[in-house]
Amino acid sequence: MNSTEIPARSRPFHQVDVFSSEAYRGNPLAVVVDAEGLTPERMQQFANWTNLAETTFLLPPTDPRADYRVRIFTGSEEFPFAGHPTLGSAHTWLECGGTPQSEDFVVQECGAGLVRVKRDDGGLAFVAPPLTRCGPVDGAIRSRIAAGLRLPETDVVDASWLVNGPEWIGVLLGSAEHVRAVRPDLAALGNLKIGIIGPGRADGGADFEVRTFIPGDAMVEDPVTGSFNAGAAQWLIGSNRAPREYVAAQGTALGRAGRVHIKADDGGIWVGGHSTTCIRGSVLL
Repeated sequence: MNSTEIPARSRPFHQVDVFSSEAYRGNPLAVVVDAEGLTPERMQQFANWTNLAETTFLLPPTDPRADYRVRIFTGSEEFPFAGHPTLGSAHTWLECGGTPQSEDFVVQECGAGLVRVKRDDGGLAFVAPPLTRCGPVDGAIRSRIAAGLRLPETDVVDASWLVNGPEWIGVLLGSAEHVRAVRPDLAALGNLKIGIIGPGRADGGADFEVRTFIPGDAMVEDPVTGSFNAGAAQWLIGSNRAPREYVAAQGTALGRAGRVHIKADDGGIWVGGHSTTCIRGSVLL
């Protein structure tokens, strides 16, 4: 045990299904409710052990404007921000008795700064953080993406960096059917984090179909990805390729029924969905 870490003790633990109104059809998230005293190394070890896309650790805020602080880990690295961990963490914090300072928002502190979360149509929604990098990818990377998606380059309508913590590259295809038909070559994608999106009405009334690939991660295809959908919404609405309000389906290829609700207003672009607690208990950490 690291000398700076307190001995293992029982801590409240929840597992939450995010971005689906049907339990076990969205994207699961592990949440350690009281993570005080844990070192980053211990958090990373536990996140790797859960074998989920992300695990979060709730802590007291260091910024007086925030209601709580969260650290977000994949199986191999820490993220400054991620979407489904934001909604799942806020859902769990509220469920465990958290009282926000504001009547309108929960304010989350994370590596990317402060993120507002509001109640929205029975679920929660976060305001998309600003993109720190957005713009066309170069020709060599575009060719590599097409090869990794096993598509001719002419099938790639557009591609853009969408960095908001995770270093996503957004790839626009011609239709939802094109997205569902992709069978990626993960070795060819290498370390690129790729999200593909295509327009078209899907089952359940969605306006776009989305898939995301993270080669080398425990879950190489993510069931539902809030951070990518946040970046894609800014890109597509900003370029007039999407309306100011739409629904994206994700997880279809994995037997999931993820639904991401996008709404742009004067407060920003809101990314929302339903969360359901599936497991409540404790963990020794």
